Amino acid sequence: MHTGQMFLAALAALLLLLGLWRYRLPHLVKYALFLFNTIRARLRLRQYAKRTPFYTVLDCFLDAVKKNPNKPFIVFEGTTYSYSEADKQSNKIARSLWRHTSLREGDTVALFLGNEPFYLLLWLGLAKIGCVAALLNFNVRSKSLLHCFSCCGANVLIVTAELKDAVKEVLPTLREQNVSIFILTGECGTDGMESLIDKIDQASDEPLSSALRSHVTMTSPALYIYTSGTTGLPKAAVVSQQRLWAASFMQAIAGVTAEDVVYICLPLYHTSGFVIGFTGAIERGATVVLKNKFSASQFWDDCRKYSVTVIQYIGETMRYLCNTSKRNNDQDHRVRVAIGNGARADVWRQFLDRFGDIRVTELYGSTEGNISFINYAGKIGAVGCVTFLHRKVFQCALLKYNTARDEPMRDHRGFCVEAAKGETGLLVSRITKTAPFSGYMGNLQQTEKKKLRDVFQKGDVYFNTGDLLRMDQDNFIYFQDRVGDTFRWKGENVATTEVADILTMADCIQEANVYGVEVAGHEGRIGMAAVTLKEGVEFDPISTCSQVMNSLPAYARPRFLRIQDSLETTGTFKQMKMTLVEEGFSPAVVSDPLYFLDEKTKTYIPMTQEIYNSIETKDIKL
Repeated sequence: MHTGQMFLAALAALLLLLGLWRYRLPHLVKYALFLFNTIRARLRLRQYAKRTPFYTVLDCFLDAVKKNPNKPFIVFEGTTYSYSEADKQSNKIARSLWRHTSLREGDTVALFLGNEPFYLLLWLGLAKIGCVAALLNFNVRSKSLLHCFSCCGANVLIVTAELKDAVKEVLPTLREQNVSIFILTGECGTDGMESLIDKIDQASDEPLSSALRSHVTMTSPALYIYTSGTTGLPKAAVVSQQRLWAASFMQAIAGVTAEDVVYICLPLYHTSGFVIGFTGAIERGATVVLKNKFSASQFWDDCRKYSVTVIQYIGETMRYLCNTSKRNNDQDHRVRVAIGNGARADVWRQFLDRFGDIRVTELYGSTEGNISFINYAGKIGAVGCVTFLHRKVFQCALLKYNTARDEPMRDHRGFCVEAAKGETGLLVSRITKTAPFSGYMGNLQQTEKKKLRDVFQKGDVYFNTGDLLRMDQDNFIYFQDRVGDTFRWKGENVATTEVADILTMADCIQEANVYGVEVAGHEGRIGMAAVTLKEGVEFDPISTCSQVMNSLPAYARPRFLRIQDSLETTGTFKQMKMTLVEEGFSPAVVSDPLYFLDEKTKTYIPMTQEIYNSIETKDIKL
């Protein structure tokens, strides 16, 4: 055989081999790119950790300022801050806070405001003096607001003018605790509050010494982000500098570059909006287009107006966009990447069919968790793939789970049992130096509850995600459900015990068992409660509605009430939810009195088959 023939034969064999690999591994190229980006990110983080002092996301921002000072950084409602302008403004913020407070490196400041540029600039300013930001959910009020503020250990609260009244409700308590409260206005006539904008305007925009933050390390807290978790009031999850970097690399792993324009319409108090969106854009050196809140009708117009190339979503976001009226220009945009979580398979397909060839990168993770997945292949319905990296770095597993007893199954030796492929199991991830779990600020009890011990051998410790997932034969993994006392509605986690506490404050209610129920055509589960009434007292629909609407954000309000003579509990007095969840809110199924929260008339009204049918047909919007 001649040399040329041998070369052609070798080439043919190579092409055949590659074809077989592609047949067996249809996502090989995408996986190779994902693997390359992931390894590169891990190597960079390792390099950052070796630097003295530690190289932070703030340092990355300052390098971007030097490299592209005039590049647009934040675009908001027609106003643009360049990288240089954002740097100077955050210098002024840092100097004003340093001068007018006792804040020093390591202290915590709570931010209570909606999506606006000052949110981002405040964080940069706080980072420049080594302070930690606690990102308060702007929906919380009263008892929950006080709790969220207190548990993060902050002694300074910064609030936007729009939320001033919410702070005034708890102002006496905050003043008793000697909390410094700054409002983002030029002047303030309320005792116990100070204006901040005037102080910022008077401050110098000169750079601050890095010595003010010289003790920041990889394990230092960077943020406190609140999560409902499984029980009780919100908990302040500790986001370390290492964790902040890891989540900020998500954009890079998804293929985002410095040339991209990232659209953030998710709340900045969430990990998705602030970390994956904002600090992820800093890591890339990209431009951020910030929206005060999500608007399905304005979404694509904004994308066209600002030449957006990367969008973020949660499951509900996609559904809302698909439910808007079709337009001839639905695919007239520059969006090429969508990053998010919670996309239902049917909505995912509908989204792509309608809005064009967009690379949907579905993520899985939690604010406090030590494991995450990325659906690098774009396989519809999957939240990611368990690769050898996950097995090696994260040491994760799906465990057989007893939903009736609300605990993992164990064998005769007392160790947990792995779920087989195709079988739903509880996701756990071993807690190690490379996959740490920082826990919750000021809440050792809840931190300990998230740890699962003696999983596969004596002494091992795993992070319990509280999520049930399923793995297919190709190692792609699919989210199935949540366990415990949390459900998700409108993209928000709702802690059932917090809602139950609010319900029992109503004069007529003795006990409440809160849970989430599915609604056809909607992502997540909507709030429902089985309640018992106080002896000799009738149900008061108006006062109960008032209690709920005044104390809970819209997404957490139980839209359905089921009145029972008694609540079913286990032998250890845990409230039983499974049967209640399965029976749902259909009057044809439930014989107990049922009520529906009518927010227009501000009362609970009897649940009828007509109302049920209207919800099913979406004539009644939830």
